[in-house]
Amino acid sequence: MRKDDDFVRTREGMHGSSMHAQHSDSDRRIMDPPGPSLRVFQVWKGNNKFCFNGRLIFGPDAKSLILTVSLIVVPVILFCAFVSRGLVRIFPYHIGNFIVALAVVSTVCVVSLLLITASRDPGIIPRSLHPPEPEDDGYMSSMSSEWPGSQNGPPTVPPTKDIMVNGSIVKVKYCHTCMLYRPPRCSHCSICNNCVERFDHHCPWVGQCIGRRNYRFFFLFVSSTAMLCLYVFAFSWVNIMKIMDAYHYDLWRALLKSPVSGILILYTFGAAWFVGGLSSFHLYLICTNQTTYENFRYRYTIKMNPHNRGCFENIAEVCCSTIPPSKHNFREKVKGESSSVYTNSTISLGHPMSPEMPKPRYDIEMGKRQAVAAEDLEDLQSQIDSVVGMDRLERCGTQPRHSNWDQKANWPSTPDIQILAAEFGMEDGSTTGRQKIEGPSDQK
Repeated sequence: MRKDDDFVRTREGMHGSSMHAQHSDSDRRIMDPPGPSLRVFQVWKGNNKFCFNGRLIFGPDAKSLILTVSLIVVPVILFCAFVSRGLVRIFPYHIGNFIVALAVVSTVCVVSLLLITASRDPGIIPRSLHPPEPEDDGYMSSMSSEWPGSQNGPPTVPPTKDIMVNGSIVKVKYCHTCMLYRPPRCSHCSICNNCVERFDHHCPWVGQCIGRRNYRFFFLFVSSTAMLCLYVFAFSWVNIMKIMDAYHYDLWRALLKSPVSGILILYTFGAAWFVGGLSSFHLYLICTNQTTYENFRYRYTIKMNPHNRGCFENIAEVCCSTIPPSKHNFREKVKGESSSVYTNSTISLGHPMSPEMPKPRYDIEMGKRQAVAAEDLEDLQSQIDSVVGMDRLERCGTQPRHSNWDQKANWPSTPDIQILAAEFGMEDGSTTGRQKIEGPSDQK
């Protein structure tokens, strides 16, 4: 009996290995259990860039940070290298060193605020898996004439919805990209491709959206940069004035004595106007509880601002309120249907969804999407090209020159390959090729 059992097991093992050998590499990848699941930042649908395995999130134009940091750090380095030597000689030793040290510490704080603003989640609203269902049929019918596509087809989601904010009716818009009604003060950033809570603007100098979770750090960055510019501007002038008194020079000869001071005076004067004006504008927005987007879009100076609760309460809301936690855990593993929230809903076998992501396709047996490289479809595409080419030859009334077509027609194909091949044939516009793959039994 033991020998018979060993014999049966041997036959089963040989049969399993022969069946396994019939499948191609792409078939085995589909049928084998999936590997470790991807994380949210790896399948993120927005245009953001991630660092340190999803711990930091940047905007798509994060390279602008290099220019911004250079415009801040380089003038301070020149100030410490050339202007500070004259200040140390002019002032007592400990005061001169304190002036230089304060400039360095202020620069570190400014750059830190810049990086915090650029690397934080600005308040991205999670995307919805399905469009919202209508709440009231009467409301849908009354709104049916206000948006295109609903008169000649099935009813669609209304473009706006009225909600109550502080006793005032506010219209919120429907976002077709995120498939949700945006909360009040939320807007969709076309650069980052995300709906951002309390959206202010997309800052090109920071390379990130400015929203509810990083607006406070942005305002501190802008205001501290303005103060740093005034600091360098003032002590550069002090250095020039001391040179004029010590050597009895006029202004022109003093500038020739310390040309770096003159360059820093011109540079910081222009920069102080820019960042100082920006700081004043955002201080006005904070006192009136507006965002940059609302100020340019809705003009609350003409109509009432429903979010305004008084100057002191508005300042406390921005500067003293608790920053809400992020609605995303970018390092969380994505499993099952939840991955469709972060990835595109329409999939093309021949084109990748993102330049940074591999080409995706559906797992036939498991019902899950797996990231598969482009070379996995080469053998399948060659079979499809052969079928389509044969069909074209038959239409032209000619026969193929090679006689090994019968051998290709007898290639082992699994139902998985047939389904993928049929879908690929439909995308190429070849219905006859699909019929050939599916076989004569499916043609009815």
